[in-house]
Amino acid sequence: MKLFQTKKVDDELNYEGNAVLRMLSYMKPYWITVAFCFVLVVIITVLELYKPVLIGDAIDNFITGDYAAGEMVTERFTGVLWAAARYIVVLLLLFVCNRIQYILLQSTGQKIIYTIRNELFTHMESLSMRFFDLTPVGKIVTRITNDVEALNDMYSNILIKLFKNVIKIIGLAVVMLVLDVKMALLSFVLVPAVIVLTVIFKRISRRTYQITRTKITALNTFLSENISGMKIIQIFNREKEKNNEFAGKSEELYQANYREMMVFAIFRPSIYMLSVLALVIVLAGGSTSVFAGTLSIGTLYIFLQYINTFFEPIQELAEQFSTLQSAIASAEKIFTLLDVKPTVKDPQDPVKLDAIKGRIEFKHVWFAYDGEDYILKDVSFTIEPGQKVAFVGATGAGKSSILNLIGRYYDIQKGEILLDGVDIRKIEKEKLRAAIGQVQQDVFLFTGDISSNIRLRNENISDEAIRAAAHEVNADRFIDQLPDTYHERVSERGATFSAGQRQLLSFARTLAFDPAILILDEATANIDTETEQWIQEALEKLMTGRTTIMVAHRLSTIQHADKIIVMHKGRIRESGTHQELLEQNGIYKKLYQLQIM
Repeated sequence: MKLFQTKKVDDELNYEGNAVLRMLSYMKPYWITVAFCFVLVVIITVLELYKPVLIGDAIDNFITGDYAAGEMVTERFTGVLWAAARYIVVLLLLFVCNRIQYILLQSTGQKIIYTIRNELFTHMESLSMRFFDLTPVGKIVTRITNDVEALNDMYSNILIKLFKNVIKIIGLAVVMLVLDVKMALLSFVLVPAVIVLTVIFKRISRRTYQITRTKITALNTFLSENISGMKIIQIFNREKEKNNEFAGKSEELYQANYREMMVFAIFRPSIYMLSVLALVIVLAGGSTSVFAGTLSIGTLYIFLQYINTFFEPIQELAEQFSTLQSAIASAEKIFTLLDVKPTVKDPQDPVKLDAIKGRIEFKHVWFAYDGEDYILKDVSFTIEPGQKVAFVGATGAGKSSILNLIGRYYDIQKGEILLDGVDIRKIEKEKLRAAIGQVQQDVFLFTGDISSNIRLRNENISDEAIRAAAHEVNADRFIDQLPDTYHERVSERGATFSAGQRQLLSFARTLAFDPAILILDEATANIDTETEQWIQEALEKLMTGRTTIMVAHRLSTIQHADKIIVMHKGRIRESGTHQELLEQNGIYKKLYQLQIM
């Protein structure tokens, strides 16, 4: 198969839509819960603003105030106790409101993340094979895991906290102006400096977040590729070189994280320094007013408490904007991926085939993975129902491409491919592929057990059908010897089984789905002699009544075919039975002679 040269899908490009509005759209099903949380935020903010007022009033009324000569100390003490009781009630209300809000937000956030993650995976399953040819696995994994998780904090905390801090800042400003305009203006002296610092921080932090997300993707992509190819790395003794390459990418991520940390390391102390200066200004100005008798000690206490908390929401607001920028950066990558459209689409008005007989016809088919660099050139042939046809030829001749086109994993540029007289582009992909059973040279087994790998979560396939399929292809000869037989654990990619055993399981899987068309793509290439004998016995049963298409380099395995089609440079050069092709004294005979020498 030709190596792909097309430009890769680049989800690092700027997202063209409004990511924020699209993120908010996922909250629509939970708008009542979110609205209730916003109401709780207002209540919590009011209670937090009321706490200093309670203590300030108690100071003025019961501690430093002027009292009549006959006023009892016990009455003042009672007043302090009542103020303390009200303060405790406020704290309890804050605890209850915060607790309810936290539970509701976390629950809602997790539900939204669950929805997005499932939507992403479902979308991945709908994309055409061309996308996976061009996109690194690590990048896809990063989108579904890291980037989706980056949105969690936004839905669970950031939006509500942004609203809370805005309300708190406005509330603090209003209350301070109501209490004393002069003191309020003193408190706001450094606000312009805070705003400038916040704007600078916001711009720098967004860029640092974007760089960090990109470096995480690059590292995950590298890990996915190299862990999968670890055997090759060890065979060619390239551990040191790959380790150096990994160290380089890890260093880039470290530097990105370090830059992100330094941005916060500068911003947070700067805000803290400004808050301390503001406190000094308020304390100096307030003390003067207290001595002048124009300001009570209780009011000064309220202002000191407010100024301590005034800069806190501003700092949090800036940091939350930064986190929001990170979430937006991740969302843009996610939505860019969600907006990738499958190149192979289902027809709007599909043709329904009640029973697929298995007649396949290629009519002047031209196919290229990229542009006009055609892999198949004007290919025409017909395979009748139940016929056994083999394709042979040198590497790159187009054999595997023909198999991929029959299952419509790619669409052709010119010509037609007909199944029982119907263009396959007019048949639903699900119906088409359900009629085709394909056994490949490189068998993929999923983590689970033997039964789940044969059934592939198709609950319509019973345990009896699984055992029958395994028996037909002689797979039960090794399955029955396993400690847990059909419940034997299968590790990732079936690493604990031999190549022959994996292939037998692949045959059992294909037979269990009972396809009308059987495709064998180098199915016996990695099989030892004894296992191949078992499979050859099973093949006679498998191919009976089924249209069978075979691709093989070992010509001895396809001599029994009804028709052998010889491919060369994307075109059909010869066609006939084994004996007929030998008599033609052409490409097939040369290939055959090379293998028997």
